Amino acid sequence: MQQRGGKTVYGASVGILMLETRFPRIPGDIGNAGTWPFPVHYRVAEGATPDNVVRGDPLERLDAFIEAGRALVAMGCDGITTNCGFLSLLQEPLKHALGVPVASSALMQAGMIQRLLAADTHVGIVTISANTLTSAHLLAAGVPQDVPVIGTDGGVFTRDVLGDAYTIDFEACRSEVVEAGVRLVRDHPATGAILLECTNMVPFAPDVRQATGLPVYSIYTLVQWFQAGLTPPVFPGRIWDARHADHPG
Repeated sequence: MQQRGGKTVYGASVGILMLETRFPRIPGDIGNAGTWPFPVHYRVAEGATPDNVVRGDPLERLDAFIEAGRALVAMGCDGITTNCGFLSLLQEPLKHALGVPVASSALMQAGMIQRLLAADTHVGIVTISANTLTSAHLLAAGVPQDVPVIGTDGGVFTRDVLGDAYTIDFEACRSEVVEAGVRLVRDHPATGAILLECTNMVPFAPDVRQATGLPVYSIYTLVQWFQAGLTPPVFPGRIWDARHADHPG
């Protein structure tokens, strides 16, 4: 059977665009390669930091993201994601520049999650910076109007991630992310599911779920879905084999 070429590296479909950071990344964090049950590629967008992306304008760093994204595609990636929910602002220019599917932000799941929920409930967002998550970020990700947003602003998590701290108290971070989820449900009782904007919150998703009793979505759920389309799983014992079929279906 003939195989198609055109890549440098095979077996890793997802490419992850990373901000330039030094802070520790524990299992569950998008930047810890052990988080993923499948191989991924990484590339750093030079000069893009947590602070200047979350508190500034990521469009000013667009060229760096395009350059890094093109390097990932050349390496062999079939789709590109990023490690910051605020990069929803780059969704349109990135997908056009890279020519492969792009999933720029965990926030892109909000519309689908909303459609899963009963009519009298809604999705709610927990973010690293409610002070700078604007309507433009939400619109770019297709987030429904009037979705409640709660941030970890003022705490250790926001301070140390955006400040790119060399050491981080992750137990304090866990408590703050859980508290934000609990506050979201308390202040907005109609919340039916929680979406974590920040990719660094993923390790605490089980704790948020336990504390609130609600489904919790994140960059992890998005990339798992993304990967399943880029490289559909082959199931053992299947009867139908595409190599010998006259047509799909």
